[in-house]
Amino acid sequence: MTQHDRLLIVDFGSQVTQLIARRLRELNVYCEIHPYQNVTDAFLQDFAPRAIVFSGGPDSVTRDGSPRPPKSVYDMGVPILGICYGQQVMMQDLGGRVEAGHGTAEFGRAWVTPAESRLDLLSGWFLDGTGREQVWMSHGDHVSAIAPGFEVYGTSPGAPFAITADVSRRFYAVQFHPEVHHTPNGRTLYQNFVREAGFQGDWTMDAYREEAVQRIRDQIGDKKVICALSGGVDSSVAAALIHEAVGDQLTCVFVDHGLLRLNEAEEVVGMFRDHMNLHVIHAQEQELFLGELEGVSDPETKRKIIGRLFIEVFQKYADGIEGAEFLAQGTLYPDVIESVSFSGGPSVTIKSHHNVGGLPEKMGLKLVEPLRELFKDEVRALGRELGLPDSFIGRHPFPGPGLAIRCPGEITREKLEILRKADAVFIDQIRRHGLYDDIWQAFVAILPVRTVGVMGDGRTYDFACALRAVTSVDGMTADYYPFSHDFLGETATRIINEVKGINRCTYDITSKPPGTIEWE
Repeated sequence: MTQHDRLLIVDFGSQVTQLIARRLRELNVYCEIHPYQNVTDAFLQDFAPRAIVFSGGPDSVTRDGSPRPPKSVYDMGVPILGICYGQQVMMQDLGGRVEAGHGTAEFGRAWVTPAESRLDLLSGWFLDGTGREQVWMSHGDHVSAIAPGFEVYGTSPGAPFAITADVSRRFYAVQFHPEVHHTPNGRTLYQNFVREAGFQGDWTMDAYREEAVQRIRDQIGDKKVICALSGGVDSSVAAALIHEAVGDQLTCVFVDHGLLRLNEAEEVVGMFRDHMNLHVIHAQEQELFLGELEGVSDPETKRKIIGRLFIEVFQKYADGIEGAEFLAQGTLYPDVIESVSFSGGPSVTIKSHHNVGGLPEKMGLKLVEPLRELFKDEVRALGRELGLPDSFIGRHPFPGPGLAIRCPGEITREKLEILRKADAVFIDQIRRHGLYDDIWQAFVAILPVRTVGVMGDGRTYDFACALRAVTSVDGMTADYYPFSHDFLGETATRIINEVKGINRCTYDITSKPPGTIEWE
């Protein structure tokens, strides 16, 4: 199996550390994020990175006990790039000086101008004729004296040492964040850094697919594995990958709780069972779920009922699969990162919707997590490699509790039927106008109010609905999508005309924060 060159990102607590990894993965470089306190001498020797990046962070290197890497990191003979707090760490550790605040803080857009000396790290910068480059700053402290061996290669109004380097040791340090969108040429800087480090760009989904298939075969052997298939991107790609590795040893259980979108169950089961020849158990338990949800309005109670029933139903069907020893999960790399506590305290648990409610422990199964090294965009790329259709690969996220949290108040079969049809019209409108791939998530929520309307010669007293569409990178923050008034008017007209039971449409323009993406 191929042994990829690895880049280590030492995390000092920046909110955008994951963006560093994503930028590097886009360059086909394999990298991992590890909290600074886990990066010991022994760890460095075992990990054997070809290059290292120090992330930014919220602390101050002027504070006693502030986060630092082990001293041995500077003796490994590999290139190091320090970013923001990472630059200040390098300067302080290597004999420079950092001072707190005092009017030199910079937050937001800034402009860096080059020094006279040329630096290969900046190849492709300062070429647009303005003689400067836009970057994104976020620092209170500043470097007041660079360490011996370093030279200045770029300055900004608030950072006279915005870009510094010790070329002989291949140590580079920048005060800004090249990983964020607001540093437009940041990708070029990372490209130059990994080229300097000698990476071959061999981290591709084609290579990953081959290696993952072999790892799955080695782990599972001749045993059986079960997978909770939701139809979402993560579980779909995990199931397709495991099926390629072990074929009929995999059984998928698709729990139909009656809270799915229009025709969703038929589409998911049809694709995996009929077109991909996976063994899929379609657990049709709509009556069970809807029966227990009857009369329940509290959103947290709804979630708990759905979660409990899902576990019970999945376990019932899984118990009928003789010889199953493994449970497949679509855990992704961000979930793995979030399960490690940066502060050094107890690790937090991976999000509950990624561990199928603790089923591995309850059922005595071993976990198979073939996607745990991948970001979401890489999972989509792997799905394409595996031949999954774009209609599945590019799907918007869909919550585990399904339409239950898009139906505030009491859930009834009538409201679910209305909601499905309205949602289908909204998504159809988005696709017709070519907007689907520009939007992170879009859906309709049916509101627990009835409003007066006029249709033809009569009055109506029907439900109001809210349209919701947001743009986001990871769902942690989100902005509403700026539809045109023409689009909204056309969509509202279609929903009211085509969906019996709705006579009023609104558009939710709340961002996250302060709101959430879903309504409950």
